[in-house]
Amino acid sequence: MQFDVPDPAYTGSVQARAHFRLAVKIAFGFVALLWVISLTNWGLDLDPEVSSIRPRQWAGLLGIVFAPLVHSGFDHLVANSPPLLVLMTAMIFLYPISVLRTLPAVWLGSGILVWLFGRESVHFGASGLVYGLASYVFVAGLLRRDRRAIAASLVVWFMYGSLVWGLLPTPFGVSWETHLAAALIGVTLAIALRRLDIPPRKRYIWEGETQSDKRDFPPTGMDHLTPDASQPHNPPRVS
Repeated sequence: MQFDVPDPAYTGSVQARAHFRLAVKIAFGFVALLWVISLTNWGLDLDPEVSSIRPRQWAGLLGIVFAPLVHSGFDHLVANSPPLLVLMTAMIFLYPISVLRTLPAVWLGSGILVWLFGRESVHFGASGLVYGLASYVFVAGLLRRDRRAIAASLVVWFMYGSLVWGLLPTPFGVSWETHLAAALIGVTLAIALRRLDIPPRKRYIWEGETQSDKRDFPPTGMDHLTPDASQPHNPPRVS
């Protein structure tokens, strides 16, 4: 199988570097927002469960929107912050069009599924975003022949491959339903959006040959024959 090499003129351009810096800033900005919210809750002694998802309870519907923004404690927040930084940067940088569809779908879709089918408990935290983005980046790298996508997929596997254990039913205290729902959405979107965000690939000299280029080579075979000027020219006919 041939793997496409992104065009160096594209990956090394000023615009690409600026896009990477923007992706880092957005990822840091979102994680900083999570820390501000957690510090505010701690300072005002607010209960994060107020913003959680409560399956099949009307009071828990707001959690579909707000649950990813609150955490049970700083240990929970610290565990989610580094992977969110890495995965959001990778998604925004490598898949700038897809991320506009993937992030809302993972955020809201996983919350809806948990509200419909989750255990009778409270569910909150940004780990669903981690699972959704990680599954997208990993599967997208398997489906695409882009070396950058493959490299990102391998990085996600080596750094966060252990996340797979969070998809299994666990005792009370971990919302494995959120993990599973987000991961399934990420995989589905990685397959559905596989034709988006494909960078221009490096083209080699022989791929750009035109008919006039080919005539620059020494003629071979019948190419050296020319019609005799003394004979009438009869164009060939193809039947």
